[in-house]
Amino acid sequence: MSWRRGPLAALAVCALLFAGPAGCGSNGAHGDAERESSAPVGKLLDHTDEEGRRYREVDEKSAPEVGVEVQPDADGNWDVRLTVRRFRFSPAGTGARATAGRGLAHLLVDGRLVARLRTPAYRLPAHLIPHGTHQITARLCADDDTVWAVSGKPVQSTADITASP
Repeated sequence: MSWRRGPLAALAVCALLFAGPAGCGSNGAHGDAERESSAPVGKLLDHTDEEGRRYREVDEKSAPEVGVEVQPDADGNWDVRLTVRRFRFSPAGTGARATAGRGLAHLLVDGRLVARLRTPAYRLPAHLIPHGTHQITARLCADDDTVWAVSGKPVQSTADITASP
């Protein structure tokens, strides 16, 4: 009887090996990632931001959104908090490709890039904000360093702050 179990077990293992890869492709675990990375996302425009990054136009219905709130802290620095919708921050080391609704935020002070954010919270050092009124802008970018855009305008939010002595 034991001589029959060996061939049956081998046959069962072979059947699982052949069914396994087919099952993995059909459940979407690997298939979605492949489709996501190979399909172009949005349309590259000729428009660029201040630093030459091209805009990547996406449909308004599926476009990411960002809001920015800036509050002074007790040490004279500024706490920046982003709220995002239809967007996820990519971890460091993510490949340089545009994936729908993913990427990072560029933080600008008066139009000058001061940080690339991969999280919704950031402490803006006081030395970057001299006395006076300033604009703090959070702009959403894809991982390939293009700027998410809707109707030819970057997906961004700006807060005005005033630093006093």
